[in-house]
Amino acid sequence: MITMNTHTPDSFQAIVFDTDLIRRFDIHGPRYTSYPTADRFVEACDGDIYADWLQRRGLRGGGAGRPLSLYVHIPFCNTVCYYCACNKIVTKDHGRSARYVDYLDKEMSMQAAALSGPRNVVQLHLGGGTPTFLAHDELRRLMANIRRHFQLLPHGEFSIEVDPRNVGDDTVALLAELGFNRMSVGVQDFDPAVQAAVNRMQSFEETAGVIAAARRHRFRSINVDLIYGLPRQNILNFDQTLTRVIALSPERVSLYNYAHLPALAKPQRRIDERELPSPELKLQLFQEAIARLEAAGYVYIGMDHFAKPDDELAIAQRQGRLHRNFQGYSIHADADLMAFGVSAISNVGACYSQNHKTLDDYYDALDRNELPVMRGIELTPDDLLRRAIIQALMCHFKLSIESIEIAHLIDFKRYFAAELDTLRDMAACGLLDIDAQWISVRPQGRLLVRAIAMVFDRYLRQEQERKRYSRII
Repeated sequence: MITMNTHTPDSFQAIVFDTDLIRRFDIHGPRYTSYPTADRFVEACDGDIYADWLQRRGLRGGGAGRPLSLYVHIPFCNTVCYYCACNKIVTKDHGRSARYVDYLDKEMSMQAAALSGPRNVVQLHLGGGTPTFLAHDELRRLMANIRRHFQLLPHGEFSIEVDPRNVGDDTVALLAELGFNRMSVGVQDFDPAVQAAVNRMQSFEETAGVIAAARRHRFRSINVDLIYGLPRQNILNFDQTLTRVIALSPERVSLYNYAHLPALAKPQRRIDERELPSPELKLQLFQEAIARLEAAGYVYIGMDHFAKPDDELAIAQRQGRLHRNFQGYSIHADADLMAFGVSAISNVGACYSQNHKTLDDYYDALDRNELPVMRGIELTPDDLLRRAIIQALMCHFKLSIESIEIAHLIDFKRYFAAELDTLRDMAACGLLDIDAQWISVRPQGRLLVRAIAMVFDRYLRQEQERKRYSRII
């Protein structure tokens, strides 16, 4: 059992890396970017229902004063990275992206036409795929279309995912000109042998160049993505990657667990399973990464996110304002999320909706002048209650029982009698503490908070259903 954080109790709670507990509770489970999770969405919740929630938003009591968060999914990539399980289209035909931008504009027009209430945007994120696959004129056109339909607030958070292999200073300058002020840079690993094994050759120099350009053009925050558990990784070469990332000094680091699921993600079938780290080595890689990042001053936010203490995520967590959605951790808990593009997921009011996952289905729906919604779900009072609990645990590692009872008009001990029995078993193992007013995740339970949150997931009553998810660690 190793304490991984030297911050004082008044700032950030220590992480305790308890190998035995991690091995015991490293089960399959969802990441809770939503509750209910996307695999619970149903086709009966269609575009008409989503449009009704967009219209309802402007009514009294329907969220009329809530700001907006926008997500745009750009699915295109120049090359395939073997580890990737994202919804993507590998192509070198840039004509496909020009057409896609046209259809994005049509979808925005249709969603905006259904939307009532203010259109003030506090958060915008372009994800993928590779958003910087778009040509400069396409990026200009996309942002002009967004601004035509919505009002991007002056001090908003506007971010984009960047592949350093195809981004120069001119592109970074353009992104700044278009209003982007945050950048997420894909790295995964700097070791050439690991990069060759996953078909992503990317030098430290070109990565450092993009980050330097972002700082010159006054980007407020830079995030770097890393993955542990990739083929050919070992303690020595991953430590060297961590040294280089720390030298770049990004404001945030995302440290993802590689989930090898070749039956679901076809590119992963090209990975030689014999080269994957053993479970024991993978755990050591994770432990080493946490130790190095926290020694460098980064704060563990939760799940796979680290941030500098003065970063907005860290401040929001200290102040109890942290939120979790399909973009990961966020400071905008009060925003409705409108999403555009293939597979994109929106959350407006008590409704989630997901777009079609293929270009053909997405285009066909828009050609019929229909919102391209494939499936969704309207949340019940029980869903809203459990979502609030899971959000509190995932974001703040503690839950006020009294606040839940007041907000949802329940008797917590009666409503969650079965869940509390399970939690008491976890408490006996040292994962958490329970008293009359609070459920508090202990330092050795923070890395396993997904397992704790799963206790409140009423859709996970059948043990076999857990197998559809990746492992926690």
